[in-house]
Amino acid sequence: MRQSSRGGVFLHVYLAIFAALLIIFVLGLIGVSLVNDMRAQNYREDLASAPMSLLGFMVQNQPDDARDQWLRDHEQTLGIGLALSDSETLMLDYWDRRRLEKQHVLAARVEGESGWRLYRSLKDTDQVLVAHFNGLSEQQPQRLMSLLRSWLESVPVDQREARFKRLRDASALPMGMGSGTPVGLNDAQSEQLNAGNVVISIAPERPFISFYAQLSDGRWITAGPLHPFEPIPTTTIAILMITMLLVLAGALYLIVGRVESRVKRLEKAASRLAAGHLDTRVNVNTNDYLGQLGHAFNAMASQVQVVLSAQQDLMRAVSHEFRTPVARIRFAIQMVDDMSESPSIKRQIAEIDADIEALDNLIDEILTYARLDSAGDGRVPLTITEVDSEMVVANVIETLRPLHPELELINNCKEAPLVAADERYLQRAVQNLVGNACAHARGRVEVSIEQQNDKVAFHIDDDGPGVPERDRKRIFKPFARLDDSRARRSGGYGLGLAIVSKIVFWHQGDVTVSDAPSMSGARFTIEIPCYSETESNYLRLTRSNGER
Repeated sequence: MRQSSRGGVFLHVYLAIFAALLIIFVLGLIGVSLVNDMRAQNYREDLASAPMSLLGFMVQNQPDDARDQWLRDHEQTLGIGLALSDSETLMLDYWDRRRLEKQHVLAARVEGESGWRLYRSLKDTDQVLVAHFNGLSEQQPQRLMSLLRSWLESVPVDQREARFKRLRDASALPMGMGSGTPVGLNDAQSEQLNAGNVVISIAPERPFISFYAQLSDGRWITAGPLHPFEPIPTTTIAILMITMLLVLAGALYLIVGRVESRVKRLEKAASRLAAGHLDTRVNVNTNDYLGQLGHAFNAMASQVQVVLSAQQDLMRAVSHEFRTPVARIRFAIQMVDDMSESPSIKRQIAEIDADIEALDNLIDEILTYARLDSAGDGRVPLTITEVDSEMVVANVIETLRPLHPELELINNCKEAPLVAADERYLQRAVQNLVGNACAHARGRVEVSIEQQNDKVAFHIDDDGPGVPERDRKRIFKPFARLDDSRARRSGGYGLGLAIVSKIVFWHQGDVTVSDAPSMSGARFTIEIPCYSETESNYLRLTRSNGER
């Protein structure tokens, strides 16, 4: 019988996908941390671009023999360590050297030192300006603005705007030049600006800082607004990613569940096909890979149905055709028997007649099995009624007891429940099993009935050699014969148990074989529904061929 899968492979697939999503989540957090580090690096370099460009222009304007002294003087003024070096001495990597060649500012921590180092190459030279500072103080931006004002005022008025534009183009900071009163300054700040002081303005709505300085020609310059670095909050990113993870997990669950339901329909159809419902097909509504699998399954089922139907038709046709020559042989043998008085001839005729009887019985068995095997096509409709299980067992024992006088046939059925069955076929199944037990028993066969929830179990025990565990499924196959003493003693056609299996299957039941609990032989058990299940089982039996 079909065993339904528990859990299912798709549960493992979904868990594997969810584990992959968790790994992606962890990698995402690491990625956010790396992005924050890169943003902080870019922020430092952008912030340093304007002062480093200004210092680079001013150093480059100094004579070669005066540059060292100029750097020492401005170290004290700015509170920043300044030096000139070259890229080879600094031992920068290839990508850092390429960035310096493009006039980018580099910011880096040096192992074993506190603070930061800033690098900017001097244009058209192989020298690099290096600035080292431990932190940013309030006086440093003011002194740099004063230095910028001095640098602009060192050239004629008509050249100042071009020089300022040169610095602004080399800087990543917003910078501007204008005249009149800058927007956003109050009266006190305007007075300080007119007095020649560097003014610091903080925006009220956001913590943006701007620096203003006035030139001698009445125009003013500004650097900013500068905003503080704001890293992406890890908590916010984690909450966002968890939300996205849960939404994605839910979507994946729905997608995987839909695929799983389609595969389960294929599994159910395959199980029905394996159970003998040869007209089983699956509905195919898509042309994806599962749809193509459904088409392939339907093609396979059609081919299997054609092959097995042809085999069944051949079996029935051959069996029917055997009846005519067998009947003629029997008629001829009877004529010979009537014409001869020789004891030896009569003995041979009796043996031939026994063989003909065995052949006739074999044909009956083959036709019965073929009829049951084709029940999937509706050729053997079962008539489900209320059947007295105790009466079925009593009729079987009454029929077989005269045929086996040497055996003790015991009926242990007492107050047996009613079953939902076709009485004729149920009696045939029980009779086959009891007859099989009689053929192998040494001296005793017991039949009992037990109710198990909504099922009724018929137990047939014998004290014969039993059935090896390795053969307990194979013996229900047609023409299966065991090689042990059990088979050699009994002979038979190998169809009795196959017929039992088919009858029980069409009753929505099951047949098994195990060791007899109170004897040395085998126990055969038939389980079929109680009569309370009649209506639902009858519907399943009569409509099962139309299910998809």
